[in-house]
Amino acid sequence: MQKKVSTLLILLSLAFILKAGNDGDNETINSDNSESAFSYISKINTSLNRLYDSVNIWWTDKSSISDSIAKLNAPAYPDVVYEERINYLNEITPIKLNYNEHVQKYIIAYGERNRDKMQLVMTKSMYYFPIFEEYLAKYGLPLELKYLAAVESALDANAISKSGAVGLWQFMKSTSDLFDLKVTSYIDERRDVYKSTDAACRYLKYLFNTFGDWQLALAAYNGGPGTVKKAITRSGCKTNYWELRPYFTNQMQNYVPAFIAMTYLLEYHAEHNIFPETTFIEAMKTDTLQVLGPLRLAQISEITNYDLNTLKALNPVYLYSYIPADGNYHTLVLPHDLTHIYLANTEDIYNIQVNDSTYSDSVSNDYQVVRPDRNNVVYHDVVAGDNFFRLSLKYNCSVPEIYKWNNLSDDYMLKIGYRLKLFVE
Repeated sequence: MQKKVSTLLILLSLAFILKAGNDGDNETINSDNSESAFSYISKINTSLNRLYDSVNIWWTDKSSISDSIAKLNAPAYPDVVYEERINYLNEITPIKLNYNEHVQKYIIAYGERNRDKMQLVMTKSMYYFPIFEEYLAKYGLPLELKYLAAVESALDANAISKSGAVGLWQFMKSTSDLFDLKVTSYIDERRDVYKSTDAACRYLKYLFNTFGDWQLALAAYNGGPGTVKKAITRSGCKTNYWELRPYFTNQMQNYVPAFIAMTYLLEYHAEHNIFPETTFIEAMKTDTLQVLGPLRLAQISEITNYDLNTLKALNPVYLYSYIPADGNYHTLVLPHDLTHIYLANTEDIYNIQVNDSTYSDSVSNDYQVVRPDRNNVVYHDVVAGDNFFRLSLKYNCSVPEIYKWNNLSDDYMLKIGYRLKLFVE
């Protein structure tokens, strides 16, 4: 909401300035003159782009690094350098940052073996980090926690772990239910940057209030608060992460070192010659609209002639790039220079599905998952531990197909003993 209000105030202010500057040329904008109106809006967009470009790039410019560093593919440093730099970072954050052999292992893993992933993280950070920081500040949390999402998902909103955790902050379905993140056949709010970040902040705040220590809170975020509690009990009530580390799972043992290494490398990216290789839209160059379904992102792309892949990247919450007609308003994220085009063509965008049957059919086909012929029917009796994700993997099908074959509603919850019909090859 603050972002929307700020953007609106900036827009109105710049509009006033541009109009004042045009008065000398006797140029007026008339609502009946769409060409002049769009030209006027384009001037505002250009001015906004210049403003945002001056504040939204957080990393050091590549031209600032020395020739000797620029020539190295993966610069490495003595332990004393890593320790000094991390000690400095430790002074400017309430999260305890240590340097040891475990952290060093992840500095090498991220900074040398996975440099391409680090470059991608930096590229996407242009969009995600300002949003993360807004929510972290709202909840009074350390801003360095934005780097946690880079550890969790490499800033991939569509990331799915082996255990079924989804999204930027890698929420399991059970945890997402606790924080009111909606998951249906068409919508997965674990992929929604705004709602998932708000949920992650609430969860991290709860974990810190529970354990009173950020390293333990991070371990609990990864392995669950119950696992941390058991480790404290088994250790004789120790509360230092590094002393508790032997009592954690392997993943939890590596989690805090990975976070410290990620924090270090993104703060000292220039010293390691890590820079974004591509560009991605910045958060400040997007707007959010509340819209009703049914609406496909392909319809917007067709009418506005805007890149469909960019629209998908900004709206990963819609699993099939489709906003369902469930009677609720849904958030649509658009580049700010596309917003006025969308608003001016809303009727055409919605009606293309109704008035152009050829196009409607082609859009529908684009979003059908191609599957092999399934001529055999099997029945699965739901048991404890089953969920739709696991069943889709077991029977090599999609979750929406299971819903379709069994005529299930979007909000249906599996019940033990229920018999599901499944089609297999």
